Amino acid sequence: MKYIIIVLAFLAMSCNNKAEDAHAHNPDGTHAGEEMPRLDYTIWTDRTELFVEFPALIVGNPSRFAAHFTVLDKHQPVREGSVTVSLIKGDDGIRSTVEAPSSPGIFSPTIQPKEAGNYQLVFELTTPEFSDKITIDDVTVYANTDEAIKALGVAEDDGNISFLKEQAWKIDFQTAPVVSGKIYDVINTSGVWMPASGSVKTLVAKSNGVVDFAVSNLTEGTQVKQGQLLINISSQGLSSNNLSTEIANARSNFEQSKAEYERKKELFESKIVPKAEFEKVESNYNIAKSNYQSLSSGVSGGGKQIRAPFDGYITSINVANGDYVDQGVTVVTVGTLQSRVLKTQIAPSYGLTMDNAREVWYQTNDGQWRNVATSGGSILSIAKDVDNNKPLISVFAQVNDDVDMPEGSLTQVQIAMGNATQNTMIPVNALLEDYGSYSVIVQLSGESFERRPVKIGKRNGENVEILQGLEVGEVVVTKGAYQVKMASMSGSTPAHGHEH
Repeated sequence: MKYIIIVLAFLAMSCNNKAEDAHAHNPDGTHAGEEMPRLDYTIWTDRTELFVEFPALIVGNPSRFAAHFTVLDKHQPVREGSVTVSLIKGDDGIRSTVEAPSSPGIFSPTIQPKEAGNYQLVFELTTPEFSDKITIDDVTVYANTDEAIKALGVAEDDGNISFLKEQAWKIDFQTAPVVSGKIYDVINTSGVWMPASGSVKTLVAKSNGVVDFAVSNLTEGTQVKQGQLLINISSQGLSSNNLSTEIANARSNFEQSKAEYERKKELFESKIVPKAEFEKVESNYNIAKSNYQSLSSGVSGGGKQIRAPFDGYITSINVANGDYVDQGVTVVTVGTLQSRVLKTQIAPSYGLTMDNAREVWYQTNDGQWRNVATSGGSILSIAKDVDNNKPLISVFAQVNDDVDMPEGSLTQVQIAMGNATQNTMIPVNALLEDYGSYSVIVQLSGESFERRPVKIGKRNGENVEILQGLEVGEVVVTKGAYQVKMASMSGSTPAHGHEH
């Protein structure tokens, strides 16, 4: 009986201790079993995206921020720089600065509020390339944890797709805002690439001689630089039409006519010889001078040099190494990728004219849409006549851009015409298609996404009209949407409020 009483006493003490523990507090002031509420904000500027997570701000409690900074161009983490976070109320405030990210893209400053109330939370980012300032208004500092829990509640799973910044930074990822822009009626057609005026130059032999290629393996498509030596035309060893002999004769004639010209000039100035005689001598001198300069220019090693007139590529070669050519024969043709003419043909029933034609988009070699006007191009002309042999009208557009597509190749083209309407639009790359139905991945916050069905309208090159499903100001994923979609189907969602 004695041992039974002792065991019961220990059990009673154990129960009392558990009851006391049930009302104990965690070191941060929360009750046991309760989690400190966390906040997150996502703010976009023209250059950066800030996604910041932090525990609710409590008087006297240090709050550690996980501030994720992303450079919007190519969606890469900020790897260098400092971040200052300031908690401001009126003219007073406290601040904390970290001089470097704790890991790429993530800065972890800490703030310990001193007084409850509403504040501004200001983040100042300074990198070697640029600076940015982001302000979050109406951030509450609570007097104690109970008030924070009562006001904010406990975080629950909202069913959205979680895709961490660290995941996005490792892939080809990009976002774009939903905007309101001009939407045109378009003519969908195709076009063929043609050389623009001045973008192709034919080089000819400037003397008789034997062709000697100065570039190894000179073939069509070879890239060349302005001034690069391509071919020598040499007449060394030839008994007739020898350039060296011709230059020597021209130099002799030039020197003789020069001496005669200088002598006659003195006599003419002294009024000893008549003007007509002097003018004849002067004409012979100018002809001899021009002939000698023409023959001797571009000569090296007894041959005439042919050099590339601009940066470009070889479009055609009309001679073989070692061939004999006469002066004036076409040797090689050089073209450039920086200027092309895009020729399209459309039915006259569209009624396209220079007055109602607005924009032209073409598809690049990698499938991206590009506006002709972006690089200063324009519509050159629209044909006006049709007949039985030519039932379509031709439209010509100047493209002042690097066109990495062969001359004569085809590309998809859209021609905008008429008056534009203002409507919601997004980049066409944001669309996900499933059996004719379209959806997009919307970024709700830094690491929270949802897949949303949309109804589309007209396509204008790189943009598409949205008739239903999106509002201006929302953000959609334009690169990496498929990976986010797969994350929603994986069945495992990373925990919200992860530590870094």
